[in-house]
Amino acid sequence: MKATATALASLFAGAAAFAPAPKFQTTTALSESVSDLEALAKSANPIVKFYDPLQLSKRDFWEQGNEATIGFLRHAEIKHGRVAMAAFVGYCVQSNFHWPAPMCLDGTPFPSIDLGPESQWDAIPASAKWQIILYIGFLEIWDEIGGDDLPHYTKGRKPGKYPSFKKFSEYVHPVSDLYDPAGYNRNMSEETKERRLVAEINNGRLAQLGIFGFLCADTIPGSVPSLKDIAIPYSGETMAPFEKGMMFDFSNLHASL
Repeated sequence: MKATATALASLFAGAAAFAPAPKFQTTTALSESVSDLEALAKSANPIVKFYDPLQLSKRDFWEQGNEATIGFLRHAEIKHGRVAMAAFVGYCVQSNFHWPAPMCLDGTPFPSIDLGPESQWDAIPASAKWQIILYIGFLEIWDEIGGDDLPHYTKGRKPGKYPSFKKFSEYVHPVSDLYDPAGYNRNMSEETKERRLVAEINNGRLAQLGIFGFLCADTIPGSVPSLKDIAIPYSGETMAPFEKGMMFDFSNLHASL
């Protein structure tokens, strides 16, 4: 699975908080109307163009207005695409490599690459799983509060813009931003930013298909013919990732952290 998965990764990749709250403007910065979505869709895929069979873009979620609904949907798609890209790359990497150092203080190693990524998740201790879950939860909360510096993505923030950790670094603990921590893209033109955003949307959509292709190939033999020779069968529940090993063994907690 190792070399082929890496080749597939290359193929898919080439396809394409404690200071006084500031006053925010409440106009949606990007794609605030259906016509904006239609223009964006044409840029992202001139063949399919705008596709919204459920008419979600015309709805009013939580009675906050259509602009807030579009902001929510846009932000959600970008976020799901980023998660899928991380999942796809992670799947390929951990199918071929794991850290040589012990995973736990008691010397327990990382799960073998002979296991598929799904089985590797099942094999790590509960303390490791909870650290991952709590970290993701923190990132979600920080996004929702805008890092105490940005408006909510339904109230004017540019969809996909993740808040800086500047306030967290100032009042809690120094930490680098997720995007461009060294500030290399600080002076990037708006035209370049928009072009890269379209590319990110397309890559995110492709990655969602890619990671689910891997999951289907591992759990339903033969369902993805192009992956049948590299898939590692998995009999667990991929849609129930917390089914196994989520309870702490407090007697051995010190060795697991």
